[in-house]
Amino acid sequence: MKMRNLIIIAFRNLFRNKRRTILTSSLIAFGVVLVVVFGGLAISFKSQMIGILTNTAMGDLQIHRKGYVESIDNQPLHLTLSGTELADVEKMLNGMPEVASYSPRIKFGAMISNYAQTSNIRLSAVYPEMENRTVSELIKRIKGQITSPDEFLKPGEILVPENLMKGLSLKIGDEIVLVATNKDGSVNAVTLRIAAVMENVFGPSGKDGYIHIQDGQTLLRMDQPEIVEIAVHLQKFDRLNGVFEQLMKESDQPESSIEVHTWEQLSPFSSITRIVDLLILVVKFILISIVLVSILNIMTMSVYERISEIGTIAAIGTPPSRILSLFLIEGFAIGLLSTFGGIVIGIGTLSLMNLTRIDFTFGQMDISLAPGIPAGEVFWIAVIVMFVSLFAGFHPAYKASKMEPVDALGHV
Repeated sequence: MKMRNLIIIAFRNLFRNKRRTILTSSLIAFGVVLVVVFGGLAISFKSQMIGILTNTAMGDLQIHRKGYVESIDNQPLHLTLSGTELADVEKMLNGMPEVASYSPRIKFGAMISNYAQTSNIRLSAVYPEMENRTVSELIKRIKGQITSPDEFLKPGEILVPENLMKGLSLKIGDEIVLVATNKDGSVNAVTLRIAAVMENVFGPSGKDGYIHIQDGQTLLRMDQPEIVEIAVHLQKFDRLNGVFEQLMKESDQPESSIEVHTWEQLSPFSSITRIVDLLILVVKFILISIVLVSILNIMTMSVYERISEIGTIAAIGTPPSRILSLFLIEGFAIGLLSTFGGIVIGIGTLSLMNLTRIDFTFGQMDISLAPGIPAGEVFWIAVIVMFVSLFAGFHPAYKASKMEPVDALGHV
């Protein structure tokens, strides 16, 4: 019996009991649709959340002096990159084609006062043009008049977080006083004008403001900017691990004074992305269970109902390997048809969802889902279903191939 004939017979046998085949196929297709739609929504949510974190605040990678991250909550000013060290890091980054831009920052804590009330604030002193190119979505968090994205902040100005604006009864254009202690313990103050309001991406309790790096240098009495961190933006986000490993090799050199961390290592929100990955894995496990039970059930019933036929084709000389192949093809075929139908319906459902974008707020992050699923993910879903179909159909097929013709023909 040629393979072509086996395939034709296998597909014909599937529809001998149409109701059972349709019900089984529908169940498997439903599982595939569930995985495709849930996977599309979950991947979109994960990508949007990562994009908000990396493109509005953190960057894809950050470089600090060794030991800084361990004491990051204290925002130490003695763990900074010297001028020579900064030049070496910039030379290294400029020589990497995967790096699109980077932004040196001075991060420190200060007190902000409206002359009547005082509160604490976390400040990032930045070069506006470099910051805008590194975290290009930052500009969307700014409420107020801005001349251009590359000049969202000028010397003498400050961007104050929204909750401090309300708590200190401030408004755009007001003057405030910043008081800070530098690394030598000296206290200094500067007067700045509020240029705009910052929406905080990390929640209502956030107190992150921005000033020009010249003002940070003046406030902290630095002869030259002593950079605390460098945020790095990549040409392609999927090159993150490769660039991180390359930078790690440089930082592991004995003479190196820097340490490198990805956004995941620095943000508590990375745990949510791992939960999303776990949920996708659980849904795939449910799909595997549905396919396994469905195929096993239909193939077992098919073997049981056709014992006499199996005896007949065995008696006329059909080798066991051909009988085994016949039933394996049947199991594979029902998995193939169900997978194709499920993928088509699932992608169609995601396309319909894209016509009306799903908008919601997660913490302080406004997320707009445009669900879609990568072609690679669809491919692996199909591979999983095909593999499980063959696996589930093997035992009934093997059992059929090992039947003795005499016993099978005598079965009633």
